[in-house]
Amino acid sequence: MVRQITQQHTADDFVIYPESDGKPMADNTIQFRWIVYIKENLEIMYAANPDVFIAGDLLWYPIKGSDQKRCAPDAMVVFGRPKGDRGSYLQWEEENIPPQVVFEILSPGNTRQEMENKLEFYDNNGVEEYYFYDPYKNDLQGWLRSNKDLTTIQNINGWVSPRLGITFRLTGSTLEIYRPDGRKFLTSVELEERAELERQRADAEKLRADTEQQRAEDEQKRAEAEKLRADTEQQRAEDEQKRAEAEKLRADTEQQRAEAEKQRAEAEKQRADNEQQRAEVERQIRLNAVTRLLAVGLSVEIVAQTLELTVEEVEKIRCS
Repeated sequence: MVRQITQQHTADDFVIYPESDGKPMADNTIQFRWIVYIKENLEIMYAANPDVFIAGDLLWYPIKGSDQKRCAPDAMVVFGRPKGDRGSYLQWEEENIPPQVVFEILSPGNTRQEMENKLEFYDNNGVEEYYFYDPYKNDLQGWLRSNKDLTTIQNINGWVSPRLGITFRLTGSTLEIYRPDGRKFLTSVELEERAELERQRADAEKLRADTEQQRAEDEQKRAEAEKLRADTEQQRAEDEQKRAEAEKLRADTEQQRAEAEKQRAEAEKQRADNEQQRAEVERQIRLNAVTRLLAVGLSVEIVAQTLELTVEEVEKIRCS
């Protein structure tokens, strides 16, 4: 269907903005590695902020209707725009917010004129900070917007980005970048190694915690076994005490029974002794009575009948 230009549209509305300039993202592995290194570490740094858009090698069109005025920074950061996929960065559709920070990594194919043109493009279109790194010479350059223009940062080594808070440090052989919290930007391999170390640390911590838990459980079981042993020993001691008390009660009862038996025997002996004494007294009384009755002239038969004795017993007493 052919679209017609109406009063509500202008010719700019029908301009096509290509999403590729036909150039590769990087000319070689060194440039590609640095682009990924910077872009991905910035992604990690702002992962929790939904209103920071970060891209690498994305065509940026600053002016509506101009499909030739464009640039694809190796990495760019836009504050105030949401994350999400884009085929290109059409500034007029992004609340007219330009990228505030851009990065370029030099490759052998870049010409001086090309890099000067990029600096002019960034200067004219509102970039606040521009950083250019040559990994072959380990050379870092930077520009910061002052008033209306991008001006060269004189002391770049140790420089802290006003927008990003990151620190740039040039060593004898490379560029190191540090996050605001002091953590160093890491390569994908280093990030994986760190993640693996963290996993190992977590596994070791889990093993330590599991071992500690097992030790605690073993200690609890030992304590429970010791308590059971102590309870059993206490129960045994209580049973032994009860047995001793029962034995003492049995012994006391036996002693009381023996004493009662002794008392009964003594009482029986006393009764026998009393009976014997009574019999002796009775015999003596009868002897005396037999003698007196015979003395008064009673016959043996009458005395025996009177005293309830036999004639023979009376005779025996009389003759004694």
